[in-house]
Amino acid sequence: MTGPRPKTPFSVAEAGDSPGFLLWQVTVLWQRAVARALRPHRLTQVQYAILASLLWLTRREDHVTQARLASHARLDVTMTSQVLRALEARRLLERRPHPVDTRARALHLTAAGRALATKAVPDVEAADAAFFVALGAAGADFNRRLRTLIEGAARGPA
Repeated sequence: MTGPRPKTPFSVAEAGDSPGFLLWQVTVLWQRAVARALRPHRLTQVQYAILASLLWLTRREDHVTQARLASHARLDVTMTSQVLRALEARRLLERRPHPVDTRARALHLTAAGRALATKAVPDVEAADAAFFVALGAAGADFNRRLRTLIEGAARGPA
């Protein structure tokens, strides 16, 4: 015989009604797909995010700093620094004196880093396309809603 259920701290009746839990599940599944795509390139997702972001930013900016890169990728500055050191040790990027800001270092992909990023980007984009194909025509709206969440989080708590 069972008695009354204890009071629950949850605000939803079903786990599938929690947007945070759903986002967590989608994130885990997506990360698995991306990790598979990156395995042949011997890159972690954070390493890839940094290389791809640096490749992206250098299309428009001559002197990308660590702070600019971290901001673009929405990565913690300390973690970014640690990963940059690992990528630098692999000779995939270099840190050079910034030509204007003497306190900053400018990040530059090496030829090997540019080649690796250029090969990895299409593989990750293919993994993304395969993963998000289920959204169909709703993909553009999904992206818009994700940007809304990102912008809201960037503004901070109300």
